[in-house]
Amino acid sequence: MIRMKATSRFDRKKVRRRAAEGSFRSLGHAGAALRLTARRSIRRSGMPSRPGQPPHTRRGQLKRALRYAVDKSRERVLIGPAYTVVGRSAAAHEFGGRYRRDIYPKRPFMGPALMKIRSRLPRMWADSIRP
Repeated sequence: MIRMKATSRFDRKKVRRRAAEGSFRSLGHAGAALRLTARRSIRRSGMPSRPGQPPHTRRGQLKRALRYAVDKSRERVLIGPAYTVVGRSAAAHEFGGRYRRDIYPKRPFMGPALMKIRSRLPRMWADSIRP
């Protein structure tokens, strides 16, 4: 009879580092996908869009203002319009409200974009940790 004993070594720090790297990369992919989906939903047109539909933009400023950034220390991604480019007008479109004395109906573009890609999100983390 032959007896065999197998042992394996496991470096916890290395596993945690690889998991953090994979998560960081996946967060970046998720942020980019959401930004692109939201950006594609905004159309250029001189006429306003119907309430409940993504907003129209005359000069394309809102489309160009969408940014994303991955926060490595907190393991999160921030996606949305840059305040320095479009100010509070993007919030007025997304949630409805007042902006420059005008009342804006809800014309969400970030929320529906997230709902559109949410089925793809788990696949972005699949196989993110490589040996």
